[in-house]
Amino acid sequence: MDALTEPPVIRLHAEDGVAIARRALPEGTPVVPGIRARARIPAGHKVALRGHAPGEAVRRYGQIIGFATQPIAPGEWVHTHNLAMGDFARDYAWGVDARLTEPLPVPAHFLGIRRPDGRVATRNHIGIITSVNCSAHVAELIARAFARNPFAEGPDPLADFPQVDGVVALTHKTGCGMTEGEPLRLLRRVLAGFARHPNFSHVIAIGLGCEVNQLGGLLEEQRLAGRLRTLTIQETGGTRKTVEAGIAFVKEVLAEANAARRTPAPASELCVALQCGGSDGYSGITANPALGAASDLVVRHGGTVILSESPETYGAEHLLTRRAVSREVGEKLVAVMRWWEEYTAREGAEMNANPSPGNKAGGLTTILEKSLGAMAKAGTTNLVEVYRYAEPVTAKGFVFMDTPGYDPVGATGQVAGGANLMCFTTGRGSVFGCKPAPSLKLATNTPMFARMEEDMDINCGTILDGTESVAECGARIFQHMLRTASGERTKSEALGFGDAEFAPWVLGATM
Repeated sequence: MDALTEPPVIRLHAEDGVAIARRALPEGTPVVPGIRARARIPAGHKVALRGHAPGEAVRRYGQIIGFATQPIAPGEWVHTHNLAMGDFARDYAWGVDARLTEPLPVPAHFLGIRRPDGRVATRNHIGIITSVNCSAHVAELIARAFARNPFAEGPDPLADFPQVDGVVALTHKTGCGMTEGEPLRLLRRVLAGFARHPNFSHVIAIGLGCEVNQLGGLLEEQRLAGRLRTLTIQETGGTRKTVEAGIAFVKEVLAEANAARRTPAPASELCVALQCGGSDGYSGITANPALGAASDLVVRHGGTVILSESPETYGAEHLLTRRAVSREVGEKLVAVMRWWEEYTAREGAEMNANPSPGNKAGGLTTILEKSLGAMAKAGTTNLVEVYRYAEPVTAKGFVFMDTPGYDPVGATGQVAGGANLMCFTTGRGSVFGCKPAPSLKLATNTPMFARMEEDMDINCGTILDGTESVAECGARIFQHMLRTASGERTKSEALGFGDAEFAPWVLGATM
């Protein structure tokens, strides 16, 4: 179907009062029989299919996305100038839509690396974690000695170790000037999650020596003694000596890390983090539901998918409580949303401040609309558990992790929880990586995919173009997941993304 014959708008549900423009619609363009655009409608934005009185609910996906703030006539552009948030009752209907998940008869496999503890890795990195910002530069100097530059000619420092994917320095801006309560416990939970991650063959931790987050306290609290090497700058004798000791450690373990070999592993060993960033009006039509179809395949093969970004689930949580396997699980999710309401109020913010300027430019108006599209990434299977930020994910199936909506912080929590692969949907064109887990980028529309093809792995704009169904695109995404888990490099890996995006959630006051 070409641009001259395809319908100019997409209506997602029979109860919807708005439709989405496939392309920019000039004023006067026929939208549906009997309705013409009353103004220019940007691509991906909403156009009214019927009149709405002030205060009346506006629906997309068959769900409320906001309320009219002024009269809206058929054919009008619907956006921030005439649509806003409002309170409405949500029926949590605990578990009413929970159903038995049918396993697939022929299990899928990928080529993974089986670690001594039985877990399966999708990558084979050596990691450097830091207790505090004061040790960040030293960690980066150590990693730099083994770095590959994707934009420069020169020898590969790991050429003799082809089974090693890289040496990763994960630095952050905290670790001191903080309280020793929940903020410190959360940071240590993140660091421990990365220290234990199966995609690291070996890990070294670098500290300064006088910080709040003492390495000894980290090892004791998280039971990491014997799992990683530690170096303290003040005790080792300063920057140069610590860098030399760190480089010596990496050289010492390279041969052992290089001995890893890939063998067939069932898809049940996949733990996939679901992320979206730079969303647009097409996200909930193409990439997110297609990733949802792929997520269902992961779960039906016995694997795990992690939905997160609590502020981007807000307002749509009642649709997930309906899929919860128990009222207890559903109530955990609702408690997360209540915490965020209190947290944002305490900080002088509001939940609807979440859609970014880029989101709004792409056609998303309220957090309700964004949430309804974002949660499509998790597919249709039961919600089996709700986890705190960076908590180890042990359940199989679809789970939720409480994280901020800011992509690097959310992704850091998911990977700390054990995700060995990430799928990241984007409509505006986010560039991102999340070492040690490979990140697949899914484009919502073909023009952006073509413009940023060096960064995007999968084009889901085919759904909008009419050349592929959601289910077909989901099956293609799942096959790409298996190839990536088997060692095929993603676009973000080829560009070297993934070190700088490490961003633990910072709670509490900076002292």
